[in-house]
Amino acid sequence: MKRTKIVDALRSTAYGEQICVKGWVRTHRSSKAVDFIALNDGSTIKNIQIVADPSCPVSGVPSAALKDITTGSCLCVVGTLVESPAAGQASEIQAQTIELYGLCGSDYPMQKKGQSFEYMREHAHMRLRTNTFGAVMRIRHNMAMAIHTYFHEHGFFYFHTPLITASDCEGAGQMFQVTTKNLYDLKKDEDGKIIYDDDFFGKQTSLTVSGQLEGELGATALGAIYTFGPTFRAENSNTPRHLAEFWMIEPEVAFIDLNDLMDLEEDFIKYCVQWALDNCKDDLDFLNKMIDKTLLERLASVVKTDFVRLPYTEGIRILEEAVANGRKFEFPVSWGMDLASEHERYLVEEHFKKPVIMINYPRDIKAFYMKQNENEEAGRETVQGTDVLFPSIGEIIGGSVREEDYDKLMSEIKRRDIPMKDMWWYLDTRKYGTCPHGGFGLGFERLILFITGMQNIRDVIPFPRTPKNADF
Repeated sequence: MKRTKIVDALRSTAYGEQICVKGWVRTHRSSKAVDFIALNDGSTIKNIQIVADPSCPVSGVPSAALKDITTGSCLCVVGTLVESPAAGQASEIQAQTIELYGLCGSDYPMQKKGQSFEYMREHAHMRLRTNTFGAVMRIRHNMAMAIHTYFHEHGFFYFHTPLITASDCEGAGQMFQVTTKNLYDLKKDEDGKIIYDDDFFGKQTSLTVSGQLEGELGATALGAIYTFGPTFRAENSNTPRHLAEFWMIEPEVAFIDLNDLMDLEEDFIKYCVQWALDNCKDDLDFLNKMIDKTLLERLASVVKTDFVRLPYTEGIRILEEAVANGRKFEFPVSWGMDLASEHERYLVEEHFKKPVIMINYPRDIKAFYMKQNENEEAGRETVQGTDVLFPSIGEIIGGSVREEDYDKLMSEIKRRDIPMKDMWWYLDTRKYGTCPHGGFGLGFERLILFITGMQNIRDVIPFPRTPKNADF
């Protein structure tokens, strides 16, 4: 008999019909008269109740009986769909036959009891079967669908940028090298530098930290593109906000100015949040109950609220005023500093109580490619950068208008001693038909953190990669 997904069985009103469901046991309660099995196949947060007579035949595993079916066991159940007399569920299945695909022993690591998230990270290959992680992964899927749908509907083209690159977009140097060289016999020149002539690509290459530079090439040909793929940062950080491997969404748009860019950032993120509210109700209800009781309220408020648009200099003034009034920060506040998460969250959660788009950052704390503002006083040069700051998260989007002027961009590259051998192709976009353009990067996992109310970024990606951790 053809399998019916549990999400469809729960919606069905074809009472009296025989159906087949398959899944993993969440709970099993037995009595002399009847057994109740909660079955889940991952298609929904909700379980379907299997009602079985103690004499119900069990096949599949030799000598197995109904009593052997424990949490985590995998079943195929054929039975009759009936209206459920129990509160909170419309349907249940009166079992006729049960086939046991796989037993689950008492050492199953996801037993039905309170497990810490740290414990579950140690068993990341099994945690996906829990209600919490099932909800998070279904929401993750829906957010990916929202992103592709938004850009498709707004005339963007999905553009694939390379994962292996010879350029460092962010200039931080925290990149994973890619090589086929024998690490036990590295050839070096007279200055002690590694010779890459015999390496696979003939030069030093790394895993990308961003697809932006190549994305700009796409935008100056196709008008509006977006990337959506994995990126890598060899940053030795163990905070709840950092991963070594994560996913990024990076749109790039020709003929866009600072106001247009902020409009795009706000519209895009509101679309994603609304998509979650419209398409992930059951999972969000569960997370609102079990993880963060303010989750739904916070999501709804983002959709309804106009984001504050705040110049960096004004943000620093607000923070300095807070310090003068007795507010304590771990890190000192001064013009020219890169804001810490505590500063960003103060502005968003305490001062404005709504999302903030901070703009016009000091030139020296931002990337070389950002467009410089005109007529700035000496020592207060700023660039047209934009950071979208969210409650509970801090920075969720970072973007900018890009510097389109060849001479200004070349001057900045020289000022920062960026090797020209890696930048010639990027500069060609400014030599041949340059145009105003801009874009942003959204860390996908940070979006999932906000949408789900989870507190650690390692809990919104199936298999986290962090310092000293590449299991599974």
